[in-house]
Amino acid sequence: MDTNLLIAGDVGGTKTDLAVYSAARGVLEPLAQAKFHSADFPSLQTMVTQFLASTGRTVELGAFAVAGPVVDGRVKTTNLPWVMDERAIARELKLRAVRLLNDLHAVALAVPHLRPRDLVTLNEGSRVAGGAIAVIAPGTGLGESFLTWDGARYVAHGSEGGHSDFAPTDARQVRLLQYLQGRFDHVGVERVCSGIGVPNIYEFFRDEERIPEAAEITEGITSAADRTQAIVEAATSGSSERCQATVETLTSILASEAGNLALKVFATGGVYLAGGVALHLQEALEQPRFLESFTRKGRFKDLMRRIPLHLITARAALAGAATNGFELLNNEVTR
Repeated sequence: MDTNLLIAGDVGGTKTDLAVYSAARGVLEPLAQAKFHSADFPSLQTMVTQFLASTGRTVELGAFAVAGPVVDGRVKTTNLPWVMDERAIARELKLRAVRLLNDLHAVALAVPHLRPRDLVTLNEGSRVAGGAIAVIAPGTGLGESFLTWDGARYVAHGSEGGHSDFAPTDARQVRLLQYLQGRFDHVGVERVCSGIGVPNIYEFFRDEERIPEAAEITEGITSAADRTQAIVEAATSGSSERCQATVETLTSILASEAGNLALKVFATGGVYLAGGVALHLQEALEQPRFLESFTRKGRFKDLMRRIPLHLITARAALAGAATNGFELLNNEVTR
């Protein structure tokens, strides 16, 4: 049995990426990889069993990035009805050890390993060596994390910053907040800056702003299996003013929240955007308006302009989980 093989995963509310890695090839070159629709499986164990059977490979260790807070090796996924426990997963899959980590913690772990081709630079800025790095990722939900330099290497830290309060930056966003306060007990920034947030913004423009839309577009969005994707596609095609307003507002909120995170961790080492929603919005993120919203921090505007800003195009959470898995492997070997 090759003890240098491990399985890593990026477990999201919508999709899960799984891959088998070899220490000889590193975290950016998997031996086998597949994507699954998360809700089609009753548990991670069932999904992993099916994947490993299809690869014909045997692994001894596992590391999985999960959308949710991991406490003492256990997590209730935020947007899935799964409860995951390291010991239970290891036992059921007959693995020597399993590591669970927050998905944005995993993305942060991957950042030092990213290659230039894994990034789209939105603001060159002026990176400070050893400066803190911020990571923000709108996917199904909104994840945030950061890295600090310990004198020898970058150390990744997870957070649940995506559930902090939504802070409007203009009159329209104030009305959006008031609209959502009538629907939710707490309006965290995830409610307006993620895959689950896109329909919330769209419904605000439908119900409160009353932006008109062709009946066939409205019907198509209402009946779509993935309303977020349908709204973004309608905005991109220019077929719906309401959807365009939705995406413009989401992009503005994302820029502002990325700037907030940069200030909170003093991210002179750069800010990295990740997540499926960010990738779908790449064209909007490359427009001057996004950088203007990111840097609009009053007396700190000049500082914000010096902060590098990048969009991650690689599967960073998967690579980060593998990085964590190799650390686990090294610990096992050196005992």
